Amino acid sequence: MSKSRLMPLPECLVENVNGSLSVCKHAIEFLSSINEPVVVVSVVGLYRTGKSYLMNRLAGQQSGFALGSAVESKTKGIWMWCVPHPYKDGHTLVLLDTEGLGDVDKGDSKNDGWIFCLAVLLSSTLVYNSRGTIDNTALENLHYVTELSEQINIRSPLSVPAGAAEGDDCHFVRFFPSFIWVVRDFTLKLEADGKKVTEDEYLEFALDLKKGVNKKISDYNLPRQCIRNYFPSRNCFVFPSPASTEHMIHLENLKEQELVPNFLEVTGRFCDHVFHKSSVKTLKGGHRITGKCDMFFHLSQIKVFNLVNSFSLGTTVLAAIQWQIACTYSVSQVKNMFPVSVIDITSEHQKFSNLAISEFMKCSFKDEKGEYLIKLMEAVGKCFVGLLQENEKASERKCRDLLKNLFSVMNKRLQDGEYSQSGGYELYCRDRDAIVEQYCREPNKGVSAEAMLNEFLKDWGPESKRILYIDTKLTENDRKIQEEKEKSALLEQRCKEEEEKIIVRERMLQEERKQHADRMQQIQEKFKSEIEQQQQELDRAMESKLKEMEELLMKGFKEKADLLEEEINDLKKEKEEKSSSRFMDVMMVLLSNMEKLLPLMPLDWLL
Repeated sequence: MSKSRLMPLPECLVENVNGSLSVCKHAIEFLSSINEPVVVVSVVGLYRTGKSYLMNRLAGQQSGFALGSAVESKTKGIWMWCVPHPYKDGHTLVLLDTEGLGDVDKGDSKNDGWIFCLAVLLSSTLVYNSRGTIDNTALENLHYVTELSEQINIRSPLSVPAGAAEGDDCHFVRFFPSFIWVVRDFTLKLEADGKKVTEDEYLEFALDLKKGVNKKISDYNLPRQCIRNYFPSRNCFVFPSPASTEHMIHLENLKEQELVPNFLEVTGRFCDHVFHKSSVKTLKGGHRITGKCDMFFHLSQIKVFNLVNSFSLGTTVLAAIQWQIACTYSVSQVKNMFPVSVIDITSEHQKFSNLAISEFMKCSFKDEKGEYLIKLMEAVGKCFVGLLQENEKASERKCRDLLKNLFSVMNKRLQDGEYSQSGGYELYCRDRDAIVEQYCREPNKGVSAEAMLNEFLKDWGPESKRILYIDTKLTENDRKIQEEKEKSALLEQRCKEEEEKIIVRERMLQEERKQHADRMQQIQEKFKSEIEQQQQELDRAMESKLKEMEELLMKGFKEKADLLEEEINDLKKEKEEKSSSRFMDVMMVLLSNMEKLLPLMPLDWLL
């Protein structure tokens, strides 16, 4: 991140006012200035558990996110701090501090569910902060994880066959963040069943399932099973109390030598783990997020908007966002140069059209039918037609003003009667031809140069005919000859205008056909890249599911392991289908149809 765009202090990303969530405009504008990959780390947890202190340390600062020493929760909504990534050049670390869960002042528990859901969906690493130990009470407090399947639908309704089960749970692992459970003020020994364990092993021990089928056991297993299913990448850090009770109220002002050494040691390990293990935020399909393409903050807006109506991360919705984002067709510099030649404006159009398509290809996914690419091209085409029309009008204005200025001398002579005398027609023709010659020498008249000259000469036709017939120096035969010459000159001018249009149109069509072929090449390359990303994503999902299944089998949970095996088989089947020759043939037919549907540049204005 450039130094000029550093965020000195956190800003509110999502406001929570009277239980209503809304995105803050200024934070969105800041995100749009980030043109590099973002690593997003969110912290969630019960209110007054010290979440904000951890985020300040990740930002490399002692203070920043608000810390509170009273019972009242200090953080409301979601606050964001964008800082340069300390270890990854060309990456931005986006820290999201969420308001405390379980705040009695809020009253509505649904509000907590929305905040938790947003944190999960926006993060590449999710930090859950709690105090004491990881016991059943701590896991019950994390009941929001059991509600994720109700809040999130990762598929478009159109992609789910009628009567089919949703079954999205097994797909969450493909794009959910890694999970870190931070236990603050931990006073116990790291032991399980009388044996010393690591922090990660302590978490896994706490997530062990109980055997049985009654409601009590089912309720006990539910949050544990959800964490195991949704977050295959899990880590744990246990922190001792950082200082004595009397010093805790001034935690952000304490110097390092005033903090407990063991607390500093764990803090250092935690920060190093987050910095090295947190990946760039990706969406389903492996698509990396940057601020520049606006995906991150558009997702924020869509999520906040839809959470109250059971949020849907539908691929169709996201594809719609992508084509709007990619439509960066900006031609203000060209407009400032109007009028320009058709070739010049076509060249600029192709430049910006390619830019828009390139940006679309970087951000887009799940647009298998090319619906939004076609919309993008239609939008760019309409914009180009508008530019052509603006350029034509600018040319008309310039040529009209130029001809009016050049013919002003002739107007003066006409008013003074100089062309009404004997030999006046010859003088008139000489003056007119000199003006036409001077007009033709003038540069940068634009696309309407010949048409405007033709119109001007046509307007002067009656006056030319009047001067011709009152010139006493000419015989009747001379007048007829001159009249025929006038008609021939006007006809020649019209033919010249039409020929120029035909030549320009042919050049534009040739260039557009070439660009059309290039676009299709881009689409094919994008398609192949998406298939590879999906295969890698499926491999990661199967690997995590296999690991979980092996653990369940070792601990005697055969039924749950069998269910996981079914999910693994479904993932294998999906991978085989997407790598099969039949699937590739279908996609090639789809690409062929898309090629027919993609619009060529509209040229109706030239017809």
